[in-house]
Amino acid sequence: MTDHSNNILFVVFLIFSVAAAIQLFYYYFFYLSVFTYKQNVPGKASHPVSVIICARNEAENLSNFLPAVLEQDYPDYEVIVVNDCSEDNSYVILGKYLMQYPHLKISTINKDPKFTHNKKFAQFIGIKAAKNEILLFTDADCQPESDKWLEGMTSHFDDKITFVLGYGGYRAEKGLLNKYIRYDSMTIAMQYLGMAIRGIPYMGVGRNLAYRRSSFFANKGFGAHTNLASGDDDLFVNTNASGLNTCVEFSRNTHTRSVPKSTISEWITQKKRHLTTAPYYKLRDKLLLAAEPVTRIIFYTAFILLLSFGFFWPFVLTIFVTRLITQIIVFNLVQKRLNEPRLLAYSLIFDIFSPLINSIVFLGNFGKRSDNNVWK
Repeated sequence: MTDHSNNILFVVFLIFSVAAAIQLFYYYFFYLSVFTYKQNVPGKASHPVSVIICARNEAENLSNFLPAVLEQDYPDYEVIVVNDCSEDNSYVILGKYLMQYPHLKISTINKDPKFTHNKKFAQFIGIKAAKNEILLFTDADCQPESDKWLEGMTSHFDDKITFVLGYGGYRAEKGLLNKYIRYDSMTIAMQYLGMAIRGIPYMGVGRNLAYRRSSFFANKGFGAHTNLASGDDDLFVNTNASGLNTCVEFSRNTHTRSVPKSTISEWITQKKRHLTTAPYYKLRDKLLLAAEPVTRIIFYTAFILLLSFGFFWPFVLTIFVTRLITQIIVFNLVQKRLNEPRLLAYSLIFDIFSPLINSIVFLGNFGKRSDNNVWK
């Protein structure tokens, strides 16, 4: 090779090394903290709590999963289901449970062809109907992993805590798509839980999130984001959470499990909706979230290029193996902590392609008008 070619490859090697260093920083500083974090063991919770669930055409899920919410081992709570323009037999299902559980309340939004709305409106109706200060949110297709979910998620509230971020995973089923959905959900959790542990909370998931009712109204609710189809969970947290007022809770008995999408097109639609909120994050958070996938793409691209030319190949392989071993160890530890078995082998492949998949899905949002009436 010519000196010019060597100079170019040397620059690529430096870029590769920097990208690897940034990747290792994310793994050791943010992701590993999800495993090493020592969950506080607070006293038994006694705060009155309002659980809020928004449901649209969720009769089957309400029938399957609502009892697990209604039968929590907790002394003082209400469950508010916002039946949002449902056209199935949700009202029949809810009516049956209404007779069985006195702490169940139903708010109904009737369909009006002159007025369409997103999930945030239904969420607002539920918050207005709540009588308690502590609000705990989940979805109709979610099931708590234990009857201690409510206690664990709300026991951290004191004079300083406004937000508690929980873990919401997906049910394990057969098929590669299910593996990828669970991997995607877990890696997002590694980010938002890890960053919150390090004092940089930037989002929560509506499948498992708690905050104060007074904070919602003091901060003008969903504010400037009311027009967006998504953001009822992450944007409210991004705007108002801080390292001082936020706590995480992800012990196993506080996890929730959701029904995953069964087709690629359904998952892409859901993913597009979730990604519409990213441009509205704080600049700090956007930079931190972009740096990891960008440097991951650079890392793999530079590795292939350098190895194909045999340039500094012992050093290149050493750096690559160091990052690979770190990835395997950290992912395996966090996988166990979040109770997401049998994902490690798949993660080695998904790690390469997920930044590209997310980029394609994200770019697919541009130039397309979103339907704010579709909120799931």
